[in-house]
Amino acid sequence: NVLTPCLLLALLLFTPALSARHKRGLIFNLDNGELCVQSAQCRSDCCHRDSGLSLARCVPKAAENQECSRKSLYGVYYRCPCERGLVCDADKSIVGSITNSDFGICRDPKEF
Repeated sequence: NVLTPCLLLALLLFTPALSARHKRGLIFNLDNGELCVQSAQCRSDCCHRDSGLSLARCVPKAAENQECSRKSLYGVYYRCPCERGLVCDADKSIVGSITNSDFGICRDPKEF
């Protein structure tokens, strides 16, 4: 089976990049403003795009009282998830998750 050697090669190539998240790389640990394809590539863990046709770039996570998205399966956001310690008070419907339109506001969970 050809898939097994290819998978092993991919793991060998990406393991050093994943283990060195503290160092700046070409694919991972990207700074804010750099082009990205997935949020896992960004230091901030948010790969953001303005529209479906725009290029995605790494940006900071949403702060308290800013617009946000809940975590997405796609890894690219129209609104970033909240900073650590905050929750995104947004619609939790499955339709919003699929269409990436479940936007809300970052809130401190202690204030609910």
